[in-house]
Amino acid sequence: SNTYSFVSDYHAGLHPRLLDANTRADVGHTPAYGGDIYTEKAIKAFCDLFNRTVEVFFVFNGTGANIVSLLSGISSFNSIICTDTAHINVDECGAPEKLIGAKVIAVKNEFGKLTVEAARKQLHGFGFCHHSQPGFLSITQSTELGTVYTKTEIDALAELAHSFGMYLHVDGARIANAVASSGLPIDKMLENVDVLSFGGTKNGMMLGEAVVVLNPKIGKMLDYQRKQSMQLCSKMRFVSAQFIEYLSDGLWLELAAHSNEMAKVLASKLSKHFELTQKVEANEVFAIVPEKICKKLWERYCFYVWDEAISEVRFVCSFDTTLEDIDSFMELVEKSVE
Repeated sequence: SNTYSFVSDYHAGLHPRLLDANTRADVGHTPAYGGDIYTEKAIKAFCDLFNRTVEVFFVFNGTGANIVSLLSGISSFNSIICTDTAHINVDECGAPEKLIGAKVIAVKNEFGKLTVEAARKQLHGFGFCHHSQPGFLSITQSTELGTVYTKTEIDALAELAHSFGMYLHVDGARIANAVASSGLPIDKMLENVDVLSFGGTKNGMMLGEAVVVLNPKIGKMLDYQRKQSMQLCSKMRFVSAQFIEYLSDGLWLELAAHSNEMAKVLASKLSKHFELTQKVEANEVFAIVPEKICKKLWERYCFYVWDEAISEVRFVCSFDTTLEDIDSFMELVEKSVE
C-alpha cells in the first residue's frame, strides 16, 4: 500500500549505503559461515567501537540475537528476569523458554525500565534445587516504551546481577537510538554489561544483528549454540559487509539521531492535541488517541495500538522519516480532531 507507516522502524527500507556495501561485497567466491574477510573486518570494527577485544557472533534477527546472547551464560535450570514489556517476554512467542528451556520472570516495568528494587525481589532460592536459579537480568536499551536507561541505572543493575553471580544482558534492538540520545560513547554506557544484542535492522540494515560478548568469561560455546539455534548465516559476508559500513564514520549514530529528532518533532506537534504517556527519549512516541480519531488516521497512515484499554498508541520514527512525512500526518490529525 502507499500509506506511510509509523508502526515500526522495521517497516522502513534500506539505507542506500548499506545496500551498496552488499553490492560491493558481491564479488567472486569467499569462504562461507563467517570465514570471509568481511566478517573479520566487521568483528574488528566492533572491537574498535568498544576499544577492546570483544567476541562477536552475527545472527539473522533480533529474537535470534537475544536467544544466542542468553545462551552465553545460562542453562535450562536458570531464570531470566526482565520487565513485563520486554521483547523476550511479550514478542518472542516463548522462544527463550523453548530454545533455552529457562524460565522468564517478568516484573512490572517503571517507564519501560527494570528497577533494582523490582529485580532484587526475584533474587532468592539460590542453591535450592527446587527453584529456577536466577541467571540473567535482561534489559532493553532503548526500552520498549522509548525511554533510555542512564549509565548509572545500568551500572546499578550490573552490580546487583554480579553480586549474586548473575549476568546482565542488554537487548539492544535500538541501541543506536539509546547511544545517540545519551551522548555517551557505547563502551562507557555498557562498560559493566556482560552481553549485548546489537541491532541493525531497525536502523537501516537489510537483515542481521550482532551478539557482542563483553564479558570474556562467558560465551565459550556460542559457536555451537548459534549453529544449533539456526542462526548461523551461510553467506555471512552479506551481513558483515553491512556492519562494516554501518559502523564506519558513525553512520549508525547519524541514522539513529535523525529518527530520534523526528520523534521529538512529532511528539511536540502531537502534544498540542493528545496526552503523551511516556518521555520521548529515543525514536518512539506514545500518546492517548481516541479510537474514533484513530479510525480516521488509519485511512492513510499505519500505527500500532499499544494499550487498547486506554487507547494508547505508539508512533515509531525511522531513519528515513522526513519533516514532510510528519507535516502531512499532522494535517490529517488536525482535520480529524476538529
